[in-house]
Amino acid sequence: MNLEKYKVSTSIKLKNFDTKEVLEEAKKKLKKLRKKLSETQDTMYAEGKYSVLICLQGMDTSGKDSLIREVFKDVNARGVEVHSFKVPTELELKHDFLWRHYIALPAKGKIGVFNRTHYENVLVTRVHPEYVFGENIPNIKEIEDLDDAFYHDRMERINDFESHLAKNGTIVLKFFLNLSKDEQKNRLLRRLNIPEKNWKFSVGDLKERKLWDKYQFCYEDLLNSTSKENAPWFIIPADDKDSARYILAEILQKELDKYDFKAPELPEKVAVRIDEFKEQLNNE
Repeated sequence: MNLEKYKVSTSIKLKNFDTKEVLEEAKKKLKKLRKKLSETQDTMYAEGKYSVLICLQGMDTSGKDSLIREVFKDVNARGVEVHSFKVPTELELKHDFLWRHYIALPAKGKIGVFNRTHYENVLVTRVHPEYVFGENIPNIKEIEDLDDAFYHDRMERINDFESHLAKNGTIVLKFFLNLSKDEQKNRLLRRLNIPEKNWKFSVGDLKERKLWDKYQFCYEDLLNSTSKENAPWFIIPADDKDSARYILAEILQKELDKYDFKAPELPEKVAVRIDEFKEQLNNE
């Protein structure tokens, strides 16, 4: 599988990317790959030099929650931290727009997953610019102040943020789950048709669906503006959930393999006494 085709390394048009890719035995292959991911995280934790930040973005119903559950099912529960960013709280609005994301970053040795991310600040707020007024930013007094230049400036600050993370040992990998409008319709109908899924449905999903084209424009702009070698974006076809999960897991493992994590060796003065320690324990 050519994983490079999913990476945003040049200027792209979203319409040129497939939303559906069906891979043979994707579920079975993911199960096998999960064990390798678990081993990789264990070694990364033992080495203690790097952390991993995985950013997930996608339209409503693109499958972010279930993907997190299935991809990281076999990783040590203490090795994965998931943060889902909702509407900013009163406290969060009193800080700059990156503050709440910064304090949620994973420690060295751990994998952090942002389910919706700092990119909501150049996505949802760009589709609904009135939300920005809650941040009480100096010199932002009317909608006209929130032009393209405002959001492109924010994207540059995000690039700086991610560059800082990368230089300090955080491996930043970003995934856009590319869902088709037809498949979103099917998934919303499923939530309505299956009683036990009703709780997932929100009237707000229908309102946001009407803004589909605007969201696609904003996604395309941010993908082109913020995919960097030290924090790349990958566009994952999301209409088939099993394949999307496997593709993302393959990319993740391939990227982590580049770092060749190694667990530290025992100090020599301890290593030479291993037989002594074994005997001591066996003779208890």
